[in-house]
Amino acid sequence: MTEPVTTVVFDVGRVLFQWDLRFLFGKLIADPGKLEAFVTTVVTPDWHYQVDAGRDLAELVAERIAEFPEHEDLIRAYAARFLETIPGPVPGSIELVEALHARGVPLFAITNFGAEFWARFRPLHPVFDRFGNIVVSGDEKRAKPGAEIYALAERRFATAPGAMLFVDDTLANVEAARARGWHGHHFTDAAGLERDLRGRGLLG
Repeated sequence: MTEPVTTVVFDVGRVLFQWDLRFLFGKLIADPGKLEAFVTTVVTPDWHYQVDAGRDLAELVAERIAEFPEHEDLIRAYAARFLETIPGPVPGSIELVEALHARGVPLFAITNFGAEFWARFRPLHPVFDRFGNIVVSGDEKRAKPGAEIYALAERRFATAPGAMLFVDDTLANVEAARARGWHGHHFTDAAGLERDLRGRGLLG
């Protein structure tokens, strides 16, 4: 018999808060073609992942400027103005956090987020006060979907894997959690997550 879910573990980017490099660089690069070229060859999600995984931000930026000196100002803008890549909450998601909290459901989070960026972002959003613990990849120098970050979360959250539902917009991250015995929800929108939570009896 499957163990019932008692606890919900959220991802942050694209689950609770919108995130896209284009939100920042669309302000700085007027030509759509040049914008797409920049976010697919210079400041890209894959390159940014190194910050999430714990690389030093200043070191990484210096390396990228050396590689693309013609884009120095834009690369420096990534470091200085990163929070502009996160324009606001995903519609409906914060309301679900509040509803779960009101019902006494334990809440945790695992986020791929650079340590310096998280230090700037976290104080701006009191919704994170609802969470018992948040594992931040940049602080831990290990990132999803690597098994180590889930193992660390299990220890920090002091909750059996089978009692946790992990919510993430990246399927590989959800599958990594399921491989450890967690329940998983591949997030596409708040309405779909709400249906899942109601089906599990976590929301009335």
